[in-house]
Amino acid sequence: MNFIGQEVFFDRDDLIVSKTDLDGRLTYVNHTFMEVSNYEEHELIGKQHNVIRHPNMPRAVFEMLWSTIKSGNEIFAYVVNSTKSGDHYWVNAHVTPSFRGGAIVGYHSTRRVPSAATITGKIIPLYDEMLAIEASNSSKKEGLQQSVATFKAKLADLGMSYDEFVADLKKDD
Repeated sequence: MNFIGQEVFFDRDDLIVSKTDLDGRLTYVNHTFMEVSNYEEHELIGKQHNVIRHPNMPRAVFEMLWSTIKSGNEIFAYVVNSTKSGDHYWVNAHVTPSFRGGAIVGYHSTRRVPSAATITGKIIPLYDEMLAIEASNSSKKEGLQQSVATFKAKLADLGMSYDEFVADLKKDD
């Protein structure tokens, strides 16, 4: 992964928290979110959560994330985000649907600091491979599908579900 700018870090005891509506528009951000991303609240509320999406983040990860939370389930994912100034930061995100009266009304995400060893040793090589697959296809849709299929095949080879894979990685966090 090629990064422009500096890596930004936040304290292991801090949590980045945000809430979105069903379409992914931010409805709440906490102080840590604003501090780390270098945005002010008025620049975020009402904007798509992907305002902080880093270009080196595989689309396939978000495909799996959205599929999971729209079905009413929670997911954990390792994500690299961009700051307003173009720097970047890594998070271990826990994303859950928010329910009211049994219906999904939005989404809630809490992010923690992941271990550097997990990011450099396992996540970056995996994401580099997924990004290469996505970029090598002239069709974005086909590249996305191939990237998801490759990741699922890797999980099958490991004999793990996605949740088991992330739980195994989180042991080092």
